Amino acid sequence: PQCCVNNLVKNRVKSSPGIPIMKITQATYWIERLALTRPYTIAYEHIDSVQNLFVQLKTDDGAIGLGVASPAEEVTGEGVQKCRQALADNLENLLLGTDIRYLKTRLRDMESAMPGTPAARAAIDMALHDLWAKHHGLPLVDLLGRVHRSLPTSITIGIESIEESLEDAAEYIDRGFRILKVKIGRSMEEDVERLHRIRQKIGRETNIRVDVNQGYSKDQFENFLKQTDLLDLEFVEQPLDARDLEGMRRLPETVRAKVAADESLLDARDALTCLEPPRPFGIYNIKLMKCGGIEPAMQIAGIAHLAGIDLMWGCMDESVVGIAAALHAALASPATRYLDLDGHLDLARDPIKGGFVLKNGELSLTANPGLGVKLLADN
Repeated sequence: PQCCVNNLVKNRVKSSPGIPIMKITQATYWIERLALTRPYTIAYEHIDSVQNLFVQLKTDDGAIGLGVASPAEEVTGEGVQKCRQALADNLENLLLGTDIRYLKTRLRDMESAMPGTPAARAAIDMALHDLWAKHHGLPLVDLLGRVHRSLPTSITIGIESIEESLEDAAEYIDRGFRILKVKIGRSMEEDVERLHRIRQKIGRETNIRVDVNQGYSKDQFENFLKQTDLLDLEFVEQPLDARDLEGMRRLPETVRAKVAADESLLDARDALTCLEPPRPFGIYNIKLMKCGGIEPAMQIAGIAHLAGIDLMWGCMDESVVGIAAALHAALASPATRYLDLDGHLDLARDPIKGGFVLKNGELSLTANPGLGVKLLADN
């Protein structure tokens, strides 16, 4: 009987001296306001600083796991205070005294206890995966099943004047980036003019992708496409309201294939909804803060792979630990085609370092176990 098998497994694990237990003995969190060196504007707000909530787990053998939450209330309904309360209520209760080897059980417990706070779950999820991979002595990407060695990332230009956009574009190209992500959505006419000027400035060797952040109506989007047809835009992200899937479905298939879902795609359930024909999007933008961490992100990635949907991995304004976590998942996903992992670049300071290498716009992981990140000594 299954009960006998379960008891046998329990007894075998308990009585095997060669299997080390990795028990969590400390679970803490803290919050920091991080100023941005380059404040920016998107379709619905101006941003000059962010609040990140950090999670640190320690085990009885001295290992440390790190994670970060960067909640986005306008996207998921989870603000900073709601995220903080979820960590205060659940972090120690769910994890203290538990064995990191039972990773999947801990993640299921967390999902049940914290359904409405995906960023808080993401922070814990990262820290658990960090410890789990360290327990095995490998970078997390290799335990997830590495597919890619490295990929280029875009870097973002916010909604700003034409001259500021041109200056930023020139600076980013000088720094080695070859993909620009331009935020638009405030004024369609101004967006078109700015994009034409950027393309004229940088030539055709640099890719341009645009993020509307739900800023257009269907008619505006169709007009935008006509006026930018010759600009060779790589793709467009979330042009319509997140709830307007029917508006997306009324667009031609050739258009939908080059549109990425962002605010319309929070979790795996949304990924399934967006497969209902005609498919509104040809690209899924996965963000750990939207879906709840690495585990649910890999669920979305698996759905996309089976369905033939391309993946972009995005981020909020967040510490390098969040960027590293997303990169591990991205490089272990066959459907990954695009990275937009630049959310750490404009932080005036970051209490965590390491995780990955950024060279000439290309992101690759280190060979260090876990997520490869470390807490700075002065924190």
